[in-house]
Amino acid sequence: MAKTKLQKLSILVLHGPNLNLLGQREPGVYGSVTLDEINRLLEKEGQVLTAEVTALQSNHEGILVDAIHGALGRHQGILINAGAYTHTSVAIRDAIAGVALPTVEVHLSNIYKREEFRHHSWIASVAIGQISGFGAESYRLGLQALVNEIRKSQTSA
Repeated sequence: MAKTKLQKLSILVLHGPNLNLLGQREPGVYGSVTLDEINRLLEKEGQVLTAEVTALQSNHEGILVDAIHGALGRHQGILINAGAYTHTSVAIRDAIAGVALPTVEVHLSNIYKREEFRHHSWIASVAIGQISGFGAESYRLGLQALVNEIRKSQTSA
C-alpha cells in the first residue's frame, strides 16, 4: 500500500502578555523553560507533523487580534496561549470566531487550580480544545491535537 504524502500545514502560534519572560517569571508556576525553547520545541514537532510553525509573542492585545485576522488565508490553524488575555479579552475571542480557523488554547499551568479569576476563558467557547497544566508540554500536545483535527477534517471533507 502506497503512503499518501501529507500536505504541509501552516500553524500560527500566538503567545500573549508576559510570556516573553518565561524562564525568569515565577518559575514555580510557569517552569524554567524559555519562550525561545518552546518555539524551538514547536518547530521540531512541526517538522515531525509536516506543519510549518510561525510564532508571535506580544504584550499588546491589538497586535494579537491583527495576527489572528492575518491568519485567514495564510494558516490552517491557530495555537494560542493568550496569557492573562484568556480571562479578559472578548476582542481576541471575537477575532478567533471571526476567522473561524481551528484553534487550540494552551496554558503552561493548570488554570483551574489557580486563582478563581483564571477559571474563566473567553477563548474556550471558540476553540476546538484546551490543554493546560503540563508546562511546555502543553504546547506540544496542543500542536499535535490541532494538526490531527485539521487533518481529520481534511479527509472527511
